[in-house]
Amino acid sequence: MANNINDNLKKSSTIQLTAFDNRAFKADEYENPKAINSNGAHTVDNTNAMHFDDLLPYIGEFGRYQKILFLLMMPFSFFLAFVYSTQIFITLVPEQHWCRIPELENLTVAERLDLAIPTENSKHSKCFMYDVNFTEAILNGTKSGDPLWPKKSCTYGWEFNHSVVPYTTIASELEWVCDDSNKPVISQSIFFCGAICGALIFGWIADRYGRIPAMIGSNVVAGLGGIATAFSNSFWMFTLCRFVVGFAFDNCFTVMYILALEYVGPSKRTFVANMSIALYFTAGMCSMPLLALWINDWRLLAIATSLPMLSTVLVPWIIPESARWLVSKGKIDQAIVILKKFERINKKDIKPQIYQDFRDTCQKVQEEEESFKKYSVLDLFRTTRLRRNTILLILIYMSISLLFDGYVRNIESIGLDPFIGFGLASVTELPASTLVTLILDRWGRRWLGFGTMFLSGMCSVIAVFIPTGLATTIVIISGRFFVNFSFNIGMQYAAELLPTVVRGQGVSFIHLTGYIATIVSPIIVHLGVVSPILPLLILGFCGITGGLLILLLPETLGEQLPQSLDDGEQFGLNQKMCHFPCIGK
Repeated sequence: MANNINDNLKKSSTIQLTAFDNRAFKADEYENPKAINSNGAHTVDNTNAMHFDDLLPYIGEFGRYQKILFLLMMPFSFFLAFVYSTQIFITLVPEQHWCRIPELENLTVAERLDLAIPTENSKHSKCFMYDVNFTEAILNGTKSGDPLWPKKSCTYGWEFNHSVVPYTTIASELEWVCDDSNKPVISQSIFFCGAICGALIFGWIADRYGRIPAMIGSNVVAGLGGIATAFSNSFWMFTLCRFVVGFAFDNCFTVMYILALEYVGPSKRTFVANMSIALYFTAGMCSMPLLALWINDWRLLAIATSLPMLSTVLVPWIIPESARWLVSKGKIDQAIVILKKFERINKKDIKPQIYQDFRDTCQKVQEEEESFKKYSVLDLFRTTRLRRNTILLILIYMSISLLFDGYVRNIESIGLDPFIGFGLASVTELPASTLVTLILDRWGRRWLGFGTMFLSGMCSVIAVFIPTGLATTIVIISGRFFVNFSFNIGMQYAAELLPTVVRGQGVSFIHLTGYIATIVSPIIVHLGVVSPILPLLILGFCGITGGLLILLLPETLGEQLPQSLDDGEQFGLNQKMCHFPCIGK
């Protein structure tokens, strides 16, 4: 998830919004300050140019203040985990449930099941009961049902075995089973519809009004939506609340994530970008099953994971606005005030002339940045190779998003306790984010992306053909690990392959297509009620296909990134199919 931000920050000194934040940035390619022709580049006199990343070493690339910001990313990482996974734990349906029959309540559970519930494939039915006079059957001394008795759908509701899911969820409370078993699926898809709307709205807010308002707004909306969820007493009220919470998905964390990275020097961004996910997000995800079991009440869980988000109203007194954003809006003096605060806390001493050079450079860049405004995402589809690469990136990222979310939601296919299974799968975030930091810039994007995506898909397919047990657990957890790897690679690939003049808009568009894919993900997982192997086969197909599609893209490691549309059209023409940067070096 993280590396695309790192590399693009290295190449941009005035960022509107970043790729991981599902939105765009206007880039001043300070690595090539002479560049940009009529196809999308500007010209800046570089004699005394002092861009943002040139100024950072004077302030401190990872000084005391940046370390404080890194620590402050922790609560926002937990907020992201809460927004993403709370719904899983408040809509769990106990695997064992059966028809409630009031006249048999004096019998034990075993006696009720034997007498009143027909069997299907050696298991008691979840949705049907015998249609007989049970009072009369008891008086006649009947202890077990007759398979020849007529059957009917549950008339008086359901009973649930809470030995595995030890608390009542909204799904069991409102009896979203059998004919209504699709209701949790629909509500989850609506959540992702909210995420699409939120990405657009809070993206606009962050671009127009700054990082801090977007950060506060997204978390407050999620907090209020989550608290309202606890008072839901119908499907439509619950769905509306989840739509509101979905508004904050990604935004509740990534705005802070971006802000912190914008203050960190290039040499430390890989660490901050990846380790914030590896440490904080992993901890947040792993804490969710423990929190759910400890609270043991779905309404209190919804409140407990939502109320802390309201604390973000204190952010303006704790976290500074992005100096990069201020510069992009022409508020250079305000940016310099914040940078001088960093200078003081990091115990640096910067000459006034350096700030003056920075001010002059920012003014020139701002004037010439207007050239970017004439380009749109439609330009990515006007020429052959650029159109081909864009379509491939869309299909690949949709496959990654679908596979990632599918693994999260299909955790019950492991055959483990859902709380244990979720925790084990979440732990894979730590090694995946750590390893990608170590090897991505050595092995390249294309073959590593293909390998991890292909292996993730194969794990899903292999799980179909092995019996449920330890082997299945190992295979599914491995698949989750590989797709975590692929997710980290996916957005960076798009950010590096698309031309500078439309990079921000293009990455934003591709990320939104990923949201569209995740709308379908809960539906695919729900196909398990038809056949347990269907979700695994579909996820496997997506992984294998997505991995093969990655091989059709050019490698970006060690290449000069495309700036103009013509650069994007010509990028990778000299590469062969077997091009492998690690071997080349």
